[in-house]
Amino acid sequence: MINLNASFHARLPWCLLLAASLLLLPACGKRRAEETDMSVLQHPKYKELRGENKELLQSLESLEGEIAKTKLRTLEKEAQIRELEDRLESQQKMLDEAIQEVVRAKAKLRSLESKAEAASEMAEAEIAVKALKVQLAARGEDPEVAKAEQLLKMSVEEFEKGNYGGVLYLTSQAKGQIKSGQMRLGDEKKLKSIEGEVLFAQPLPLQVLKNSNLREMPDLKSNILTTLDKGTLLIGYSYKDQWVRVAREDGITGWIFQTLVGGR
Repeated sequence: MINLNASFHARLPWCLLLAASLLLLPACGKRRAEETDMSVLQHPKYKELRGENKELLQSLESLEGEIAKTKLRTLEKEAQIRELEDRLESQQKMLDEAIQEVVRAKAKLRSLESKAEAASEMAEAEIAVKALKVQLAARGEDPEVAKAEQLLKMSVEEFEKGNYGGVLYLTSQAKGQIKSGQMRLGDEKKLKSIEGEVLFAQPLPLQVLKNSNLREMPDLKSNILTTLDKGTLLIGYSYKDQWVRVAREDGITGWIFQTLVGGR
């Protein structure tokens, strides 16, 4: 007869050893995995690749900023071209039709006009246009100035012909152009410029591309003036680094990140 107790006691150490081995297997696997991870993190190639990845991310952020700035500059040039084309078409039509017609009509009444008055108006307009040119010296050729100078040149020709009524009409038109330029310049001067700020050649029609914060200064830490909804219409006046100074239709002005605005 087999002694079961003796058999059980004989096998017991082996069973305990097997159970202990099974319990140790996961711990050993985990330890090997941790040792493998540490060896990868400490590998020189890993550090090199991590550094290259960081540089690539920084380059990408810089490139995105430059792309956004280039888009703004393109919008600026396109706005200038559209503005000049519209003005040229309107002014050419005025020159070809209205002005010549009025000048001819005034020529019939030249005896009733004063030569001294015409000369005085011409001198006054010339002084005003020179003053406006000085104020806009850093802005390049201005359409209002160019038009005023053209009208004054025509007034000189009419003065030499003795058409003083035509002179008064032309100088009046020139003063209108000068006043328009002065008003636009006055609106821009209301905005207190900061160091490094660059004015656009002319105000840009913009819109908000997605919900954005309008800040008091060109800084993420600056106070938030208001939140602008996507599609809000703005006018852009200048830029500094990656920020654009804008004004909403209700007159509130502030700074918005350049990637958050685009052309209308």
